[in-house]
Amino acid sequence: MKQYVSTTNACKLCRPIGACLAFRGVEGAVPFLHGSQGCATYMRRYIISHFGEPIDIASSALGEKHAVFGGGPNLKQGIINVIKKYEPSLIGVATTCLTETIGDDVSMMLDEFKREFLADADSPILINTSTPSYAGTHMEGFRGATRSIVEKLAQHRLTSAEEKRVNLLPGFLSPQDIRYLKELSRDFELPLTILPDLSETLDAPILLEYPKIPAGGTPIDAIRDMGSACASIEFGRTVSDELSAALYLRERFGVQDFRIGTPIGIRESDRFFSLLEKISGKKTPSFHREERDRLIDAMVDGHKYVFGKKVVVYGEEDLVVGITSFLAEIGARPVLCATGGKSGRFKSAIKSVVDGILRDLPEIREDVDFWEIEELTRQLEPDLIMGHSKGYKISRALGIPLIRIGFPIHDRIGGQRILHIGYRGAQMLFDRVANAIIAKKQRDSDIGYGYF
Repeated sequence: MKQYVSTTNACKLCRPIGACLAFRGVEGAVPFLHGSQGCATYMRRYIISHFGEPIDIASSALGEKHAVFGGGPNLKQGIINVIKKYEPSLIGVATTCLTETIGDDVSMMLDEFKREFLADADSPILINTSTPSYAGTHMEGFRGATRSIVEKLAQHRLTSAEEKRVNLLPGFLSPQDIRYLKELSRDFELPLTILPDLSETLDAPILLEYPKIPAGGTPIDAIRDMGSACASIEFGRTVSDELSAALYLRERFGVQDFRIGTPIGIRESDRFFSLLEKISGKKTPSFHREERDRLIDAMVDGHKYVFGKKVVVYGEEDLVVGITSFLAEIGARPVLCATGGKSGRFKSAIKSVVDGILRDLPEIREDVDFWEIEELTRQLEPDLIMGHSKGYKISRALGIPLIRIGFPIHDRIGGQRILHIGYRGAQMLFDRVANAIIAKKQRDSDIGYGYF
């Protein structure tokens, strides 16, 4: 199909923005971008627009001359400035295209910095991750930073709660999703260390004064205890071994790992709840079982609206996999599953979650841009599109409703409060899908649509 060689509006975001988001989910941390000021500004703009929260991303603010002479002095001076201004517990340094291309050895520079300036035991922890934007997606940056945090901090420390504490590595979910996971932790009486935890740092209550570092995030001591947990649960069917923090914890400390799909829809949620039952030794609390029953009842009630409707889904790989599973369950027809990622696991993950439900597989495209998604959408003539705000132009041009999910959502409020996971999340998604189809039917009808 492609008759050009350039990417037109990529269906992904850059790798360092994912790393900055992951670092923001650690208590007392400041994300630091080793690159130009423009990169940090772009990322702040994207994050603020979606979450409706301020975010500081420090930068080494490199210019043209640093491309020739290296960015080491700026990196060190920038870290000194951050320490003086923010007094952080941790500084997470992510690289950019510029510093990867000129070959800055950030690990060596940080070692030098620690020898020169961080003799104090209370000095902040420095963690770096390699995130060239031209190689990968924001999700790989997010996963890579998460694994770097675990590699740097996790230890095997005997604790009284060792037998029951579980590591939960959810990937990039909304703050509302993370709050839901905390609720499950309480209801199953199963202590969870959720890494990263964006539930407060990127969705805080209103404050009278602006804190330099927002409250919340995964406590550093809890991360240090991750090597002593009884198990790790990691969401994501497309996570590579190299980026899997759960795999690292198993290989390094012998922590049993369960790597499952993101619990979107009934089947993937069932697997997650079964796992919680197995690890906690407790049955699913009645409240959550009733949510599942209500969801099925709603599906029966609304089946006539959604059955056979064609849907295009795009976004980061594991979100698309989960949404595809959910759509197949409710009787809709995912006709295109598209992502800008290229893990090599996307197609098999889609096949796995629709196995036994769909007779025909949807079109599955990796490493696509929005030019190609629009061309395919024109051909497939879907009833609905599901994805983030970058699909708005396609929705507008073709007159197809867009249900906004994932990240980034710039043209609506509440992106941080969307619940995608669990039975409750599936219920909300189902209502939105059915109502979007009903609304379009009303809008397209010459005489209106209704019996009221």
